[in-house]
Amino acid sequence: MATLGDIGVAATINILSAFAFLSAFAILRIQPINDRVYFPKWYLKGLRSSPLQTGTLVSKFVNLDFRSYLRFLSWMPAALQMPEPELIDHAGLDSAVYLRIYLIGLKIFIPIACLGFAVMVPVNWTNKTLEHSKLKYSNIDLLSISNVPLGSNRFWTHLVMAYVFTFWTCYVLKREYEIVAAMRLHFLASEHRRPDQFTVLVRNVPPDPDESVTQLVEHFFLVNHPDHYLTHQVVNNANKLSELVNKKKKMQNWLDFYQLKYSRNPARKPSTKTGFLGLWGKTVDAIDFYTSKIETLKKEISLERDKVMSSGKSVIPAAFVSFKTRWGASVCAQTQQTRNPTLWLTDWAPEPRDVYWDNLAIPFVSLTIRRLIIFVAYFFLTFFFMIPIAIVQSLANIEGIEKALPFLKPIIEVKVIKSFIQGFLPGIALKIFLIFLPDILMLMSKFEGFISRSALERRSATRYYIFLFINVFLGSIITGTAFQQLDNFMHQSANDIPKTIGTSIPMKATFFITYIMVDGWAGVAGEILRLKPLIIYHLKNFFLVKTEKDREEAMDPGTVGFNTGEPQIQLYFLLGLVYAVVTPFLLPFIIVFFALAFVVYRHQVINVYNQEYESAAAFWPDVHGRIITALIVSQLLLMGLLSTKEAAQSTPLLITLPILTIWFHRFCKGRYEPAFVRYPLQEAMMKDTLERAREPNLNLKSFLQIAYIHPVFKEVEECESDPASEESDQEPVLIPTKRQSRMNTPLPSKHSGSMTSLG
Repeated sequence: MATLGDIGVAATINILSAFAFLSAFAILRIQPINDRVYFPKWYLKGLRSSPLQTGTLVSKFVNLDFRSYLRFLSWMPAALQMPEPELIDHAGLDSAVYLRIYLIGLKIFIPIACLGFAVMVPVNWTNKTLEHSKLKYSNIDLLSISNVPLGSNRFWTHLVMAYVFTFWTCYVLKREYEIVAAMRLHFLASEHRRPDQFTVLVRNVPPDPDESVTQLVEHFFLVNHPDHYLTHQVVNNANKLSELVNKKKKMQNWLDFYQLKYSRNPARKPSTKTGFLGLWGKTVDAIDFYTSKIETLKKEISLERDKVMSSGKSVIPAAFVSFKTRWGASVCAQTQQTRNPTLWLTDWAPEPRDVYWDNLAIPFVSLTIRRLIIFVAYFFLTFFFMIPIAIVQSLANIEGIEKALPFLKPIIEVKVIKSFIQGFLPGIALKIFLIFLPDILMLMSKFEGFISRSALERRSATRYYIFLFINVFLGSIITGTAFQQLDNFMHQSANDIPKTIGTSIPMKATFFITYIMVDGWAGVAGEILRLKPLIIYHLKNFFLVKTEKDREEAMDPGTVGFNTGEPQIQLYFLLGLVYAVVTPFLLPFIIVFFALAFVVYRHQVINVYNQEYESAAAFWPDVHGRIITALIVSQLLLMGLLSTKEAAQSTPLLITLPILTIWFHRFCKGRYEPAFVRYPLQEAMMKDTLERAREPNLNLKSFLQIAYIHPVFKEVEECESDPASEESDQEPVLIPTKRQSRMNTPLPSKHSGSMTSLG
């Protein structure tokens, strides 16, 4: 069990690590050769030119201005200078609102920490309960609720503080929900015209023996939305074509590598082996080999593209349907289209860069089965991960290590090594075990069939949060308590075990403190260093880059990573709210995390990250809901903890808190959440009216005709489309259709969408 000295050693290690990362970043970022690694967003926007193009030979690679090294922390105030409206224009609303999560942490926990140290710490510390008990404890535990004697009137202080902390947290959450909802509506009202504002995704189109999918979609919307339907684009399965194109890109990279190698040493022509990864097989000329491979792939791509474009078998029962107005799209996206609620399913189309094209080809009827399979897989993943959690907790228990490995006892008992094991090793071990988890959860979400990147990230984030809650939080408490108090469990009656657990739970704060310092201090500082992108960029720049375009493609700006970052933030909210009343000593460590992370990620959002999509902060209800969940969990755990402390008079009053919190959540859900799930028709009509007044001759059809083309078709010559037809005052005429069930369709067929293949 970590003592105050162990925490000091861990803090020293993590502070020095963070300082080393920040110092290395401060030096590397001002080197001209690294400019594209640390400022890629400005290059992608075309607002920054490479310093390698000017100056002397040495100054192109190394910064010779020694005064800039003295200002190595100047990036911190620079990251805070950009106003939020400018940040939204620069990086998008998603990024700006994501940063507000860190601000909420500061707004909630700074006042709570001040009250906790002013009120809770003296109340807990001025007791002798743990000193007279047989439990294993550290001097940090003397500041926790575990040090208050059973049945003490001092528990009324904890009860009052629980109410104060809950009301303050709810006030901050309501204010933020109100602000973010207003920001979202303002952003939607003021943003430029985008294809997804006029487009809905239609899925589960019923088969018809007389018409193709494109004809069926056209006639359905001409009949049911005659005044607003404009065009449509059917969805084709182009996954195989996409695989061929990706394979060709890899071959092209190898060809570029060997051509560059040959240009640097013309005396020796490069060679490779035809086997796996060039490790074995026949030795051949590398340039000729990959040139031949690429030519073969070009032919296969051409054949597959023609097959997808012309074959009706590749068409799936889905389409992107575009309307003349946002109002028309809003009505279609938010209403049921037929009597059968399982057919002609409509929803807002993701913006084109948000579409996850691979999953559009998954049959709609198989989605339920896929989600059931993933549910079972996720259950077993969560269950079996308890094993590494138990291993991590065993590292935090010196006595357990000495019993399992007695020959290590002389080494472990060395004070510095003992402090390192208890104060630093458990946190770093847990972080290592969690490295590959986000990728596994993302693969699960992709298998489920979500059709947008934003939906994939939100589902992965939800699963990651549940995983952290069950395994990292509850698992660490349960297994850690079992390891620390195993001797007491073995020699006491069953009736006393709940009391031992109740006393021991606050003592796990020391483990979480070590985790916060490893993940939240050194981990965040390591994020800004961008060591992996730095190495990969220079490797690509040396081996593959031949042109400025190649150099731009070698940049890896990355994204905020909502699916990994937000659940980790929520874990800190959970720890802070749970231990605010129980062990306030943990709160300063969380505050340091939120402050450092806000500065670091604001810098990254401004200079580095390039978001793959813009959802207009659609994720905020999830953020709000998870903080509410953490608040309720903290109240329930405090209720259970006080029940083991024989505080029978104060415990019933805590029942009111979860009820009030749930009522508050339902109020926010009804008042603010509609702004995130529905688009007001009033807003749509206002935007349409303003657009018609400003651009009366806008050719909207040409803007929407090829908006949802699969990226694999971007190199194909753009399909010709008829100009958008002007609205006519004449009565609609009837045109024939192949369907036997409906022989006529109102409105001319020139409104029809092109047969554009999508994937």
